[in-house]
Amino acid sequence: MNQRWNIQCLDSFQLKCIAIVSMALDHTGAVLYPSQIWLRCLGRIAFPIFCFLIVEGFFHTHDVRRYMGRLGVFALISEIPYDLAFRGVPLEYAHQNVFFTLLIGIGMVVLLERNREWPVKAVILLLAMWLAVLIRSDYNFRGVLLIFVFYIFHESRWLAVTAGGFWNFLYQGVIQKYGVLSVLPLALYNGERGRKMKYFFYIFYPAHLLLLYGISRF
Repeated sequence: MNQRWNIQCLDSFQLKCIAIVSMALDHTGAVLYPSQIWLRCLGRIAFPIFCFLIVEGFFHTHDVRRYMGRLGVFALISEIPYDLAFRGVPLEYAHQNVFFTLLIGIGMVVLLERNREWPVKAVILLLAMWLAVLIRSDYNFRGVLLIFVFYIFHESRWLAVTAGGFWNFLYQGVIQKYGVLSVLPLALYNGERGRKMKYFFYIFYPAHLLLLYGISRF
């Protein structure tokens, strides 16, 4: 059972809200105001929260196949908005959107649950990281590694949050290091689901990218 903290006050819904606001700021900076680095810095906390919630979702979902199916469908739906916003073309294959990274991560977790031996777990992790690099998904092998970290330390919130915080320093650039701020909302997570607005969070990703692309054009 997860360790309980006295200061826990954020549920899953509230964490998702924090993550999408952060993500929207990040993408607004990337697409519309590339010189405003502070927007990109604030946006760095989104991905660690999403990775944490992916693992939480795995342990709480009643149907992991449907869970993976939703991620896969929205990975495909989001690719054109992603390419338009960041590349200015309807489709290109140099980079894939973050839903692909999350999908690879949840697939990895499914396999890890079925294989308890550490040599096998290591092979599964390496293959998942390789796949993320192969398709060039957002955050690539580092993103898969973060999902692995949250999965391995799922039973100990302190270790999960601490290791997740250190993950942000794997990057040579300065910006991702601000992702360490994600440990604050994650430390306040109370393990509750909160309000149900499941598809809103899926739809928000491609919708806000299309909006940003439209604004950038006009």
